[in-house]
This record gives sequence, structure tokens and C-alpha cells, in this order.
Amino acid sequence: QVQVVESGGGLVQAGGSLRLSCRASGLTFDNYAMAWFRQFPGKEREGVSCINWSGLSTYYAYSVKGRFTISRDNAKNTLYLQMNSLKPEDTAMYYCAALRLTGYCSGTWATATENNYWGQGTQVTVSS
Repeated sequence: QVQVVESGGGLVQAGGSLRLSCRASGLTFDNYAMAWFRQFPGKEREGVSCINWSGLSTYYAYSVKGRFTISRDNAKNTLYLQMNSLKPEDTAMYYCAALRLTGYCSGTWATATENNYWGQGTQVTVSS
């Protein structure tokens, strides 16, 4: 019943930009904190950014701070990730997640992921 669908991935040159979108349905969107994760081949999924239900609090992995911006439009049930100054090491599958038990990003948002609703992922490839 809950559906989370990412879009906007693709191939971009180093230094370029992409904007990812995530549309959620089957849930009351503004009850949920939302987050972006990414997964490199052969590695565990890692947290990229998190945003609380209202959009007033945001959190970023150190590796993307200052380059990526997370935002949400609750009227459209949509989460965004604006990615600027992309680097080859940003190449990964990017996943959208709804933190289904909370409207807030706790200190463990990036590791306590067992209750998340997940999207199918969208591939981001950054060429050097």
C-alpha cells in the first residue's frame, strides 16, 4: 500500500549537478521524517541526508555537507535531493526512505533503518 518512488538519477560529469526526487504515496507524508541513502557496489547502505517532518531540521553526512541540499514539499508528497559539485566518489545507487515510526531525525537515523519504507533506488553515475 505504501509506495516510495525515486527519479532523477543519471550520468553527469564531475562538477555537475543533479536533482533527485522521491514521491511517496499511501501514507500521511508530513507525519514522516524522510531520508536519502546511497549504496556503493559491494558496500553497506549509508545515510546521506535526513529531514524532519516539517523541513525545519536537516542532517548531512560529512562527505556531502555543503554540496547536497535536502528539501521536501509536503503539499506534493515529494522529497528532493539537490546534488551540486558532484564527484566520482558520489557514484552509487541512491535510495529514498520514510522513517515510518517518527517525524524526526534522531541521532541514529542513518543506522537504525529496520523500520524504513524504501524506494527502488535510482542510479547516479559521476564521470571523471
